[in-house]
Amino acid sequence: MTWPIVTIGEICDVVSGATPKTSRPEFWDGNIPWVTPKDLSQLGRKHLNDTLRHITDLGLKRCSTKMLPAQSFLLSSRAPIGLVAINTIPVCTNQGFKSLVPRFDLVSPDYLFWWLKAERAHIRNKGRGATFKEVSKKIVEDLQVPLPPLNEQKRIAGILDKADALRIKRRDALARLDTLTQSIFLDMFGDPATNPQGWQVVALRSLGRVTTGGTPPSSKEGMFGGAIPFITPADLESGQPIKRTVTDAGAGASRTVSAGATLVCCIGATIGKIGKSTVRSAFNQQINAVEWGERINTVYGVEVMRFFKPTIVAWGSSTTLPILKKSSFERIEIPVPPLANQREFAVQMEGVKRVRAAHRVALSKSTELFGALQAIAFRGSL
Repeated sequence: MTWPIVTIGEICDVVSGATPKTSRPEFWDGNIPWVTPKDLSQLGRKHLNDTLRHITDLGLKRCSTKMLPAQSFLLSSRAPIGLVAINTIPVCTNQGFKSLVPRFDLVSPDYLFWWLKAERAHIRNKGRGATFKEVSKKIVEDLQVPLPPLNEQKRIAGILDKADALRIKRRDALARLDTLTQSIFLDMFGDPATNPQGWQVVALRSLGRVTTGGTPPSSKEGMFGGAIPFITPADLESGQPIKRTVTDAGAGASRTVSAGATLVCCIGATIGKIGKSTVRSAFNQQINAVEWGERINTVYGVEVMRFFKPTIVAWGSSTTLPILKKSSFERIEIPVPPLANQREFAVQMEGVKRVRAAHRVALSKSTELFGALQAIAFRGSL
């Protein structure tokens, strides 16, 4: 089916934003929602109901930002390009937007939302600028949109909404499983910080082998590209496969731990990130590892350390670059419940792990379905 092609400028008014002077406190902390790209990057859903910052009526009057009616499109035009949301309340934006106020007699907000989402890569590629890429008002106005009749727009948007809802449900279920893990731990052992059940408290150095990693020299051949995972802070808590590997020689120039070791980032902006080795792994110098001895079950070990993230961050924040040295890290004391209790916790976590794996498979399938629908939605084939 062939639909007419129109430009954004024919069906929407394109509106730029601005920022009131930050040196004028009377311009800030009012009642007017003021959107920045950060609001959209943290949104995770279609509709924007509020913002992190607000400006006053005076701030609105003293800068060139404009109030946007509800059901407008907030399109980030730089840093980054292409984030999009529909506002449910009147808002204004900073200069990082080219927002769209639609003609509702011509275009459905939900249809245009999904079209903009599908075209994000294309819109990003239109960015211009030496220091940072930006799309201008003219570029946005000239974007070409296939425009079926309103009823067809609403039908397409409804199908994509339902497909996206499946993805959201799976993501929510995975988030609830993370909460369930913590709840089970607290129910069985109490908060490790207060140790309400009075378990013996022991320093890490007495419960296993604590080591700091290293990075093989990239100038030497034969260090990388082997069969041994090489873990960096970016791999911790990511849920994604390890990106780099090392050879046996590379592992010898780094450090390795066996499966089940707890890995903790102890330096920089990611201090406190925690993970677990599932096989023999090498790791870099930003990570301290604990290979647990006979008193600690490895599943209990990684989960109890998550409760000590605030301690790790606090102990490491005394310098300009946050760092918790091995000598300090291994002094952290954790409760040591009976092994039978720890093993029972590990059994329950295995059950949670199986459910989580099933939800991840379902999320992957629903994402594939959504991608397939999105690929044909704007070609008249849906």
